[in-house]
Amino acid sequence: MKFPGKRKTKHYFPVTESGRIPFDPDFSERGSVYVVGVDQLIVDIEANVSFEFLEKYNITKGESVVKEDAIVEEIYRELKNGKAIVGEYAGGAIGNTLHNYSVLSDSRSVALGAISKNISVGDYAFKYICTTNSFVDFSYLKPVDGPMGRALCLLTPDRERSFLIGKGIMNELSSDFIPEEVIKGASLLLISAYSLRDENSSIFKANVTACDYAKKYNVPVVLSLGTSSLIASKKEFFLNFIEKYVSLCAMNEEEAHALVGETDPLLSCEKMLEITDMVLLTVGPRGLYIGAYADEDFKRETRDLIHSKSIPEYNKFEYSRAICKADCKKPFKIYTHINPYMGGPGVIKNTNGAGDAALSALLHDIASNTYHRQVTPNSPKHNTRYLTYSSIHQVCKYSNRASFEVLKQNSPRLIKGLPNREESLEDAYWDT
Repeated sequence: MKFPGKRKTKHYFPVTESGRIPFDPDFSERGSVYVVGVDQLIVDIEANVSFEFLEKYNITKGESVVKEDAIVEEIYRELKNGKAIVGEYAGGAIGNTLHNYSVLSDSRSVALGAISKNISVGDYAFKYICTTNSFVDFSYLKPVDGPMGRALCLLTPDRERSFLIGKGIMNELSSDFIPEEVIKGASLLLISAYSLRDENSSIFKANVTACDYAKKYNVPVVLSLGTSSLIASKKEFFLNFIEKYVSLCAMNEEEAHALVGETDPLLSCEKMLEITDMVLLTVGPRGLYIGAYADEDFKRETRDLIHSKSIPEYNKFEYSRAICKADCKKPFKIYTHINPYMGGPGVIKNTNGAGDAALSALLHDIASNTYHRQVTPNSPKHNTRYLTYSSIHQVCKYSNRASFEVLKQNSPRLIKGLPNREESLEDAYWDT
């Protein structure tokens, strides 16, 4: 288990203090700590299109729509013949996040979903497996006759993403392929709102089964929200589902507005914390926010400037670590915000996958907390049951950095881990 951000080890494990043990920068025990994700396994096919192209096929810009496989195939052929396709990648919100998590942590993640039973060299299922990090465990996938799902990611000249989904077998995961023991031992369970779109589908029931297991064994459930139109169409369902199962909710500002009716990101976080324990809210070129709970007995005041927006002095306790509300004796809400890393890339190649990268960094921090608690249970780092290893301020920086890596490339997934030494930091930083 690599620790988040390739930090200077001495800052986090001072061996001169009693109760601490020395660690190498890279951690060798990878098998005991892992995360699990339930996904609609799909292939992302990115293409440059005009606004007229979206109108022709009745696709709302910035939204995600599901169409019959035959229609998706027709559109795919048109894009192929017009040489509009930029690339074809293993995709899916949860698939991207699991891949990124394993890239960042060098540790195992477990994917649950349906995949083509008969895989041939060069087909979509083959490419999906070959282009996913080797630490992503596919042992528990359900083999099904039929083609992989496809998501056409249509990029208009303003670089906005619109998705056209061809389902294939992506919804065929069933509850009998949800391994209870695997979820029981996980650091967290990751699910997507997309998998909860159709309450009559097999994958919906599989998600509920997985969440019931997670609740039974006190495993945090992380929900990545889908497109805002989906959230708006099932608003009451998602509000109830989050309150019942979810510890951490990840979304963008449009999805937050659809769910809680707030346009202000801080107020959206505040409302979300009424039904969940932690919120990751991305706001595009304005960076990202994290909202969470801390305990009055373990709060830590920021050493940075204190800012006021819609919530006065909202970041005053951003140096605190997140704790599930139920684990707090005296809970209170904490917030932090960060602008894009280095002002954002000079050229944004594609925004597809940036939110997934931000979430994967946060998951890495949560899993690192599990690992550290197993290795040094008597450490002062575990004087209460924290959700994250780091302060929400530090997690925000890490998520922001991971997101930057995806924004500056075409692929929606991290190609490599973050550098050991950031070029943006002066040499003196590493000498202290």
